[in-house]
Amino acid sequence: MHATRVSWHVDAPRAAVYRALVDAGAIGAWRVPDGMTAQVHAFDAREGGTFRVSLTYDRADAGGKSGAHTDTYRGHFARLVPDEQVVEVMEFETADPALSGAMTLTTTLTDADGGTDVVVVHEGIPDAVPAEANETGTRMALAKLAALVESGERPGS
Repeated sequence: MHATRVSWHVDAPRAAVYRALVDAGAIGAWRVPDGMTAQVHAFDAREGGTFRVSLTYDRADAGGKSGAHTDTYRGHFARLVPDEQVVEVMEFETADPALSGAMTLTTTLTDADGGTDVVVVHEGIPDAVPAEANETGTRMALAKLAALVESGERPGS
């Protein structure tokens, strides 16, 4: 298992960024790498609340971790500190032992340069998931998060 750390600056206040971290509609819009679409099956944004999300590859020849073309993960919110931090514990829905096990995703928000610095630390990533691929997907998702909240649109609307 390994960990990754990715940071991104968003030109929006922490409150707007935090709302996008805990809104099911917003999650479906931004927390997905390029070349994939998201489906949020369940999302109860409270400590102890659960979630389940599927990411499906647009290309038919791309293999998924949970199905032919899909990565599905489920988990729970371990900690929610409004406008500061979201800690999620999650795991892939898979029969492959090389992809099994709980991962922790900690997203921390801090004021910086008139906006918000977002730091995502992903711990417990299975060795079968290359760190570079995880970092690239996280950067793609954070770019979408920034675009969503910087546009001033209400997340999830």
